[in-house]
Amino acid sequence: MRSYRLSELKDAEINDLKARPRIDFSSIFDVVNPIVEDVRGRGDAAVIDYTARFDKVVLNKIVECVADLPDPELDPAVKEAFDVAYDNIYAFHVAQRTPEQSIENMKGVRCKRVARCISSVGLYVPGGTAVLPSTALMLSVPAQIAGCKTMVLATPPGRDGSICGEVLYCAKKAGVTHILKAGGAQAVSAMAWGTASCPKVEKIFGPGNQYVTAAKMILQNSEAMVSIDMPAGPSEVLVIADKHANPVHIAADLLSQAEHGPDSQVVLVVAGDGVDVGAIEEEIEKQCNSLPRGEFALKALSHSFIVFARDMLEAISFSNLYAPEHLIINVADADKWEEYVENAGSVFLGQWTPESVGDYASGTNHVLPTYGYAKMYGGVALDSFLKHMTVQSLTAEGLCRLGPYVAKMAEVEGLEAHRRAVTLRLRDITAAAPATV
Repeated sequence: MRSYRLSELKDAEINDLKARPRIDFSSIFDVVNPIVEDVRGRGDAAVIDYTARFDKVVLNKIVECVADLPDPELDPAVKEAFDVAYDNIYAFHVAQRTPEQSIENMKGVRCKRVARCISSVGLYVPGGTAVLPSTALMLSVPAQIAGCKTMVLATPPGRDGSICGEVLYCAKKAGVTHILKAGGAQAVSAMAWGTASCPKVEKIFGPGNQYVTAAKMILQNSEAMVSIDMPAGPSEVLVIADKHANPVHIAADLLSQAEHGPDSQVVLVVAGDGVDVGAIEEEIEKQCNSLPRGEFALKALSHSFIVFARDMLEAISFSNLYAPEHLIINVADADKWEEYVENAGSVFLGQWTPESVGDYASGTNHVLPTYGYAKMYGGVALDSFLKHMTVQSLTAEGLCRLGPYVAKMAEVEGLEAHRRAVTLRLRDITAAAPATV
């Protein structure tokens, strides 16, 4: 891993460090656009063709109604693990419910804000180099709590056309209504446009490779009338460590993200003096050599780096510039630094909080902004599956109090019909009961 000392870099050089491994979206769009349009035109047939081409599976039926599928047979220990995760994720997200907001701004002028679920949602669960049933929970549980009526979970099928048993278990537990046995841009397109067998959705959620991300970006700006959770790229972690952090733990945390894929990025920020960087690098090499996905991790490490900061303030300042998907603060008294964090998808405080717990079962959501988008996006939450409406209701007295001001503002803007919508009502109120107003 390359290393940099912040105190020796110019501002422009520090700013350059926030760049992720480059994704050439122009060329990716050239690949994805024809798929998006083909699925729009040919529907199920196009999805079947692309699944045969990319996943090497020939399917006659691409959508399954979850209620019609038998419960998968899983090891009891596996079930228990996912049950614990479900319970924690459910508890954390159900706590995000907020009461209806209502206020009387002036006597007779009441305003409120109410939430309604997004009726139909698409949940993309990757299945390329790793099966991710945990993502099925992260997306379906808040959708279940929000009350989404149609929940389409898209995931690539196995070579025999089957659905991963753990994914199916999570889907059934969290109320998913349909499973689309497809991945990639074709799955996103099917959910966005709708096909003969796949319900059209109104918002698409979930992580994925660069082709999935490109499809989401294209479709949210198309005639499909679909929104997305966020732009999301390869997984990433930034670890801030001081002399109290265990090199074994630091190496494991860095590799836990590097093993996601060759385009992932991991960053170690060394805070202050006394950190045995040599021991950390030795541990990274040792642990990486024993990983089943070590080849992926090695490629990710090739474009990852170490940053040396003079103290925690400089370390946090760099982290806020980088805006990581995952931020691990493995230092003494980690809790006191939480208030300084401005840009991160999810934060992990202290030596006993590996990023893995958030990926699986602490209860927080692991579908998070990457590529620096944590500066303006938050991760998936209950609110992601809701939309909010404002409601106002005025009494006659309320309109008499507020109306003249509205009429004056409309007059200033030259919108006469707006003004009359108020003044004509005020005239009727005055004519009907002049003595009581």
